[in-house]
Amino acid sequence: MSLRNKVTLIGYTGKEVETVNFESGNVKASVSLATSDHYTNAKGEKVEETQWHNLIAFGKTAEILQKYVPKGKEIAIEGKLTYRSYDDKDGVKRYITEIRIDEILLLGGK
Repeated sequence: MSLRNKVTLIGYTGKEVETVNFESGNVKASVSLATSDHYTNAKGEKVEETQWHNLIAFGKTAEILQKYVPKGKEIAIEGKLTYRSYDDKDGVKRYITEIRIDEILLLGGK
């Protein structure tokens, strides 16, 4: 097991899982995840910061996401950071950071 590129997050999904089925039979799922951090600023005010993360999964993990993870579900994931780029409809190169899920744990009720 390598610790060179490992991410662990606990948060709530921000939208319904989107899936793509490939001709090969493989499945890709993607969903956004919100994680929040709380702290007290210099004025003594409680502050909440929310970060959004793009998650992707393939195969059985993608099928689990699709079947059991609705919008607003609390999940814990472990995976690795991935980076990719693409050209948008105007030909501008865009860059995206995603977390490829290796393991998922369903938290909360239901």
